[in-house]
Amino acid sequence: MNGLTMNQIEVGQSASMAKTITETDVYMFAGITGDLNPAHTNEEYAKNTMFKGRIAHGMLGASLISATLGMHLPGPGTIYLKQDLKFIAPVRFGDTITATCTVKEKLEEKNRLILDCAVTNQDGTQVIAGEAMVMPPK
Repeated sequence: MNGLTMNQIEVGQSASMAKTITETDVYMFAGITGDLNPAHTNEEYAKNTMFKGRIAHGMLGASLISATLGMHLPGPGTIYLKQDLKFIAPVRFGDTITATCTVKEKLEEKNRLILDCAVTNQDGTQVIAGEAMVMPPK
């Protein structure tokens, strides 16, 4: 199973992936990463924050970008080289978020792609913005 190669990819091409974020997802992510910040894991604490309740880890939402790149565009065999992220709005338990990656630039001589990355929630609100650099499979 191989992803798309440089000559199979066009500027403007995009791929998306969606997931509903559950309480289980947040607790498993907290356990895997060791990030037990009470903003994610303690409702009594979190209800007194600016978010008025628990929120998902920003990197949990951003991980859908990684999954989109690694499984869809360019897909299996892709090497993730760089990612810039801006966390715009919180992801709440029960939100369905969609990561969309769009090819912005092809650097053919180096076998690199620059992609715009956006994560939106079920209301169309952008929660994460970024730009990735990847090396598609040869």
